[in-house]
Amino acid sequence: MIHATAIIEDGAQLGPDCIVHAHAIVTRHCIIGERVEIHPFAVIGGDPQDLSFQRSTASGVTIGARTVLREHVTVNRATTTQGATVIGSDCFLMSASHVAHDCQVGNHVILANAALLAGHVHVGDRVFFGGGAAVHQFSRIGEGAMVAGLARITRDVAPFTMAAERDEVIGLNVVGLRRRGCDAIVLAELKRAYRDVYTGTGNLRTQAAAALASAHYQSAEASRFLQFFAGGKRGFIRPLTTSADSGS
Repeated sequence: MIHATAIIEDGAQLGPDCIVHAHAIVTRHCIIGERVEIHPFAVIGGDPQDLSFQRSTASGVTIGARTVLREHVTVNRATTTQGATVIGSDCFLMSASHVAHDCQVGNHVILANAALLAGHVHVGDRVFFGGGAAVHQFSRIGEGAMVAGLARITRDVAPFTMAAERDEVIGLNVVGLRRRGCDAIVLAELKRAYRDVYTGTGNLRTQAAAALASAHYQSAEASRFLQFFAGGKRGFIRPLTTSADSGS
């Protein structure tokens, strides 16, 4: 259903049963999955906020099925030819949230009001961002993480953890893990892996690699948590109780 005064540019691709409300804009650069709902004044597929961007660049935005984009949401297209800013399926982007150019957002992700993702941010599945949270460009947010409202994130957030304030990890997202059906064995392994990585002030990559090499972890979740530390370029958020100035 396309409401009156909505703007759908020629070339945009919309799947079946989409709803585009009045005054929403979907540019020609968009591929929209089935049953996506776009609310008033959202702008999907606008040019990236990058002073070096050439408007002739053939880039786009892809939105997965059943995702909801509320009022004043903005999703910018990618900066590279044939590149795409991607938002997965079953996501919920609340009012005035922003996904910048070249972001890759997984499935079942929630951005509360005014949450902001800068360019090239990668977000895993089932991540929750509280209202007003802001994430620096090129950061990674691991699956199942929870980022508190008004948090300022400039480094990578490990899977299944909770982040708050400025680059502070405050523990595992135990409630989220239980909601997704993780059993006691998985929770116990993740808690042990968390301690192995974050105890002390050493290099997190080294500590995670050592824990993974120990072969003490059987669950896929614990393995993914530890493997996360092998990637990325921005370093990692840390508990406030560790004072090391390096995020590596």
